[in-house]
Amino acid sequence: MPQTRFQRQVIGAASNLERWAANPWRRLSLLTIVLLASFSIGGAVGSITGALAKLDPLSAGLSVALMELAIRARGPLQSQPGDRLGLQLLDMARIGLLYGLLIDGFKLV
Repeated sequence: MPQTRFQRQVIGAASNLERWAANPWRRLSLLTIVLLASFSIGGAVGSITGALAKLDPLSAGLSVALMELAIRARGPLQSQPGDRLGLQLLDMARIGLLYGLLIDGFKLV
């Protein structure tokens, strides 16, 4: 079956993003946006589970599992030749989520 226009756009999205982020300022702004967004998600997860006090073990387990999956996804991304935008985005998301959880944990102590 021939691919639809939407399927072609989804397949080419990563290469389009890499081309767009070739400019260093655009790349830096994209990485900063990902870092801040994941930081706010980490803070929200910590605040919500800290307020409910029933989901602490579940959210801690999910957070650890998500971090572990992100660490394991680094291996294939490091071995790929060419632009490392995906690896940098994954690292920024990991760092932001971890810092958001840590800062919120310190607020709850």
